[in-house]
Amino acid sequence: MSKNLMETEETNRLTRAEEEEEEDDDEDSREAWTEEENEEDGDENDEDLEFLCLFCDFKYSSCDSLFDHCRLTHFFDFNGIRKDLGLDFYGSFKLINCVRSQVADNRCWSCGVCCQSKQDLQSHLHPSVNTKDVKLLLDDDKYLNPFMQEDSLLYSFDGGEEDEDECNTSFEKEDIVKDFGSVCIDDDDTAEETELNAETYNKDKKIVMACPNGHLSLASSSKRITENGMDYGESARSVESEPKDKQSRVYIADVVEKDIKKVNDSYFGSYSSFAIHRDMISDKIRTDAYRQALLKNPSLLNGAVVMDVGCGTGILSLFAAQAGASRVISIEASEKMATVATQIAKDNGLWRSKTDSEGNKSCTGVIEVVNRMVEDLDKSIQIQPHSVDILVSEWMGYCLLYESMLSSVLFARDRWLKPGGAILPDTATIFVAGFGKGGTSLPFWENVYGFNMSYIGKEVVEDAAKFPIVDIINHHDLVTNAAVLQSFDLATMKPDEVDFTATAELEAKNDTLDHKATACYGVVLWFETGFTSRFCKEMPTVLSTSPYTPKTHWSQTILTFREPISVASSKFTADGSAAVGTDACPASKILLRISIARATQHRCIDISLETAGVGSDGRKRSWPVQMFNLT
Repeated sequence: MSKNLMETEETNRLTRAEEEEEEDDDEDSREAWTEEENEEDGDENDEDLEFLCLFCDFKYSSCDSLFDHCRLTHFFDFNGIRKDLGLDFYGSFKLINCVRSQVADNRCWSCGVCCQSKQDLQSHLHPSVNTKDVKLLLDDDKYLNPFMQEDSLLYSFDGGEEDEDECNTSFEKEDIVKDFGSVCIDDDDTAEETELNAETYNKDKKIVMACPNGHLSLASSSKRITENGMDYGESARSVESEPKDKQSRVYIADVVEKDIKKVNDSYFGSYSSFAIHRDMISDKIRTDAYRQALLKNPSLLNGAVVMDVGCGTGILSLFAAQAGASRVISIEASEKMATVATQIAKDNGLWRSKTDSEGNKSCTGVIEVVNRMVEDLDKSIQIQPHSVDILVSEWMGYCLLYESMLSSVLFARDRWLKPGGAILPDTATIFVAGFGKGGTSLPFWENVYGFNMSYIGKEVVEDAAKFPIVDIINHHDLVTNAAVLQSFDLATMKPDEVDFTATAELEAKNDTLDHKATACYGVVLWFETGFTSRFCKEMPTVLSTSPYTPKTHWSQTILTFREPISVASSKFTADGSAAVGTDACPASKILLRISIARATQHRCIDISLETAGVGSDGRKRSWPVQMFNLT
């Protein structure tokens, strides 16, 4: 019996060996077959494949990172639209081709508005108005033909998103930190959740995804958004609606961090153009204000240690050296301009070499240029905390806060400026006023070589209500008084106060309206920065971008109403049965509530405009909120 058992076991062993050999042969065949398929697929399975963005020239190594970029930067939520419309593979295929086609024509994929250039289109892009309208476009079978030859995205986007949604993979804290770097993980007994830093982008490369105090930010908005009077529904998704699982949220942080780096590279790279620096230096209002503040206040500058944040050509550093500063630390993130500023300092005998800084008594140079973002300055040079006497920077952008450079200046202030040290400028104020028909393009189109083309002008004004315009407004075209919207004390303000909500009240200009009604087509914003007597005791000065002063390269920022509001003085006899803001019952006051906040797209700002009119009889009328993105 033992012998039979041994024979049976031997037979089973041989049978198993034969089956395993057959399985190995089958596996070899499958591997060979897969290799043949990979060879035939060619570039489609190439690990180095790059996917081109639907809207810009950025390329990504995966579909997921590309679609996250499109959602966060261009307001195009590919996966959200697929879900809302229930698109299958072919419908999604059409969607990609449709969007590429629209973008090539400088046309908004969502609302159909045709822009004059690719740059104008980038500024115009907004969350989807109504995805149902997009569905109508996709009924055209022409979008089954690839719009772009060798578009790898068309054959890679359908990577099993539904399976991924159901996947619940656990992650170790150490693995996430190792793979994704500077992400803060809240390790709690009851829940493990990845949290994004609530502050703006800082030296740890964390990002702003929400704004404090309820201030406007697309990242902190509710899921349902009404923008420019149009309901964007839930396709305008907030970061709060993102998946809560650790993998997705860490991945989003990584994608946005890469986008921030690309925006920074592009931003600082743009300042490598000498034409930009010529425009800024040629702006006499700008340059003379800084020159006067630095050269006409000897008690402030003589023997001082000065830090120049964003020095560019180094013109402000040169002024500081000329005024008698003992040391000028010039910080410039653009590699090219840092090299240029160094050479200019050398050419003018003001460069501080390493041997000079080590105690050469014959040293005449005081300027040292550091090629870094100010947030990363410690990586290149060691400066004693709170050892700088004066912090100077020309940080202002359009509408004062565009480019978000003020945050960097405040970072430098808090880290290196001495207690009681001077910051130049030390105040900044945003003003607002209403403008009339002359501030639009309507007068031009009403008489073109004797022909009436006002039809075009009306459409241009309607389009202008969807995005901010940077242009010059003549003070004669203002139809209301000017009011202060927001003031900043740069010596004491907190970094999160860069985002704000403020109110203003505008009244019709009695001196020009002669008690008659006139149309207010929107509001214009401008700013002033002050070099006050707090620090500039001998010669305080003001840099103004007002319509009442000579124009500057900042111009003004124009926010156009969707429909003009009729305004008149309180002495106007109004028709009590007519709606406030009409010619029969013009508003005697326009009440504004404006929010300005750093946008999810790094270095851009979002502007929210709420408008109400008050008639002479006290009746009030409100208009839907408008939202603008200054890109």
